[in-house]
Amino acid sequence: MSFLTLPKLLGKLRSSQKGQARRSIKVGIPKFLNIWGTAPFWVGFFDSLGMKVVFSSDTSEEQYRTYGKGRITMDSCFPVKALAGHIGELLHKDIDILFVPMIYSLPSFLRGHVMDTLCCTRVMMAPENIKAGFLKEKDEFKERGIKYVSPFVPFGEPELLPKYLFEGLKPAVEDLTYEEVVEAVKEGFASLEEFDKSMREKSLEILRWCVKNNRPALLVLARPYHMDPGIGHEIDAEFQLYGYPVLWYNYLPIDKWLLDWLGISLDISDVWTSSYSSNTNEIIWGAKFASRFPWITGVIRLSSYECGMDQPTFTPAQRIVESSGTLFFKFGELDETKPAGSVKIRVETIVYYLEKYSQDIIKRKLSRLGEVPKELTL
Repeated sequence: MSFLTLPKLLGKLRSSQKGQARRSIKVGIPKFLNIWGTAPFWVGFFDSLGMKVVFSSDTSEEQYRTYGKGRITMDSCFPVKALAGHIGELLHKDIDILFVPMIYSLPSFLRGHVMDTLCCTRVMMAPENIKAGFLKEKDEFKERGIKYVSPFVPFGEPELLPKYLFEGLKPAVEDLTYEEVVEAVKEGFASLEEFDKSMREKSLEILRWCVKNNRPALLVLARPYHMDPGIGHEIDAEFQLYGYPVLWYNYLPIDKWLLDWLGISLDISDVWTSSYSSNTNEIIWGAKFASRFPWITGVIRLSSYECGMDQPTFTPAQRIVESSGTLFFKFGELDETKPAGSVKIRVETIVYYLEKYSQDIIKRKLSRLGEVPKELTL
């Protein structure tokens, strides 16, 4: 063994020993807002540091009323308010650190003319606003011996992530080193990339099934947190009960052969020049994909009450989708309460139109494209 490799091995040994020592540290993460699009990163990140992640439950009315009632310090959309229930629930679990990142920007698969990948400002500041509700009468974090960590997280500038995450976590994990955080960030991105890849492969598998069986599918345009059953009210699941495969825009396949066939790229400059919001950019791109792919015959748009970020996108997304004759349906102003009865009636109505028009839509969209790629008929 050379003297050059010995320090590296000793470094790995010390890191391994630290990892074992930290296995007892439990990090609670509220399963809210942009955690829905970045959770694999956090699992990979904390696993690399030797810590165990504990997520809160899905959003529910019971969770909010049991743990979050009276904690709201500002008026906002329900997805932001729901954070109070998640934090309150985690305070009743066996955790050492409550990790609530202020996510400023997000990773994105889009390329070309993309001005930025920013998050909604209310969403980014939600951790600080909701935290205040747990401090206004007494410090409930300190009372329960839980360290509250809320670092600034610019996913859009990955080179800055180690700095902000190290500064945020260091007061809570005294033996943490900057080098460990650099490595953990790499592990986090690898975990996120692997997850996204597997989801895109699953979406492609579904689309191939639609092609093989000449069956229509639906695409959901929404924010990633609408996957939360308590925020999106499982409207997508209602359509699955009628046998319609449902895909989400953020996990559509982006293979070059497929995009070339559809005549689109990962650029949205032809339809959306104000490309600052990450979720908005990807929603617009998803609308383009849906307007071209023959077997996506209907788009379901979900939006929460008071969402200012969604307002400017309603008309452009609808026009893009309907420009090819694809059906477009919107469930707007979603809030805390699930309007179960009206949702079921609307779903039944939409299913009627899907059954009546889907085959014509498939034929019309196919007529505008070249031969179906062999990769789609595997």
